[in-house]
Amino acid sequence: YFTYYVIRPEGHLNFGSLIEPQRPMPSLPTVDLQGRTGNLTALKDQWLLVSVAPAACPADCQQRLYLQRQLREGLGKDKDRLDWIWLVNDDARIPDALRPALGQATVVRVPDDALAGWLAPEAGRQLAEHLYVVDPMGHWMMRFPAGLDHAGAAKAKRDLERLMRASASWDTAGRDHP
Repeated sequence: YFTYYVIRPEGHLNFGSLIEPQRPMPSLPTVDLQGRTGNLTALKDQWLLVSVAPAACPADCQQRLYLQRQLREGLGKDKDRLDWIWLVNDDARIPDALRPALGQATVVRVPDDALAGWLAPEAGRQLAEHLYVVDPMGHWMMRFPAGLDHAGAAKAKRDLERLMRASASWDTAGRDHP
């Protein structure tokens, strides 16, 4: 992991920004779309591709959700090792028109102020403008640039493919729950 992304033996540059030091996932209360309570740490034990946005999800949010789905699906056989996560940072209702597109996503509400202690945007940007990568141990380790478009998504996909290859010897699909 360290060798692949920091030393870069193949001379590749990452598209996403590596987070140093990595930030561990905090224990935060969550509420899913069915109203069940839980904890953010229940998402550990799986690679996570995370977005943060209010429930109203304007056009740029919908584009990020679409790209998250496409990035996950684009991993082919490795897609089950990466979860698509939308952290809703308010209490508003998610539009009915958006719900069918979220079938493969994990959508949970998390207090907005608490998220700021874990995830952070680039300077001059908002939290909702990025996609974030969290490793299976729950550490936020990468942030993709704001305003991700299709060309940027192709570069992000290469980063995700490298992560999947680099972790293939120790990471398996799904979570290990007792």
